Amino acid sequence: MQETPQEYRERVISYTKDLDPLKLLAKTTRKLDSLLRGAPSTRLRKRPTAGKWSVAEIVAHLADSEIVGGYRIRLILGAPGTPIPAFDQDNWAMALHYEKRDTRKLLNQFRADREENLALLKMLSPEQWKQYGIHSERGEESIETIVRMYAGHDLNHIRQIEEILRPKRH
Repeated sequence: MQETPQEYRERVISYTKDLDPLKLLAKTTRKLDSLLRGAPSTRLRKRPTAGKWSVAEIVAHLADSEIVGGYRIRLILGAPGTPIPAFDQDNWAMALHYEKRDTRKLLNQFRADREENLALLKMLSPEQWKQYGIHSERGEESIETIVRMYAGHDLNHIRQIEEILRPKRH
C-alpha cells in the first residue's frame, strides 16, 4: 500500500528527530562526497534492483530537489500563502535523463544550491520561518516544515546510497 502525501511528510520528518535541520542540511554534501569518493561511475550507475534508482539517479534527484526546495521557499517568502505545486519525481527522473547525467557535476551543482539555500535560511526572521504555502498534495506547509522535510529527505537518500554501496557479503 502506497503512503499518502501526508504520511510521506511525517515519515521523512521523523528521521530528523530532535536534530537541528540546518546542521543536517549542512552535512549532506560532505557525506555524499565521502560516500562517492573513489566509486567508479559504473558502480554509481548500477541499479540495485529493477525499478529502484541507482546512486547516480539519487544524486540527480537530490540536485533537482534542492532547486525545487529553494524555489518553494522563495515563493513563500515572496507571497505567503501561495500555492506550491507538487512534482512527480519518477517523471522527472525519466524526462531529465537522470541515468545519463554526470554524477560529479550534479554533486557540485547540489553543493552550490545547498550553500545558497542555507545562507538564505540563516537570514530569516522567526516570523518568516512560520510563513507557509499551500502544497497541492499535502496542504499547508511552513518554511520550517519544508526545511525539516528536506533534512529528513537527505537522511533517507543517504541511507539508500550507503546500502547500495555497502560491500556485498558472499
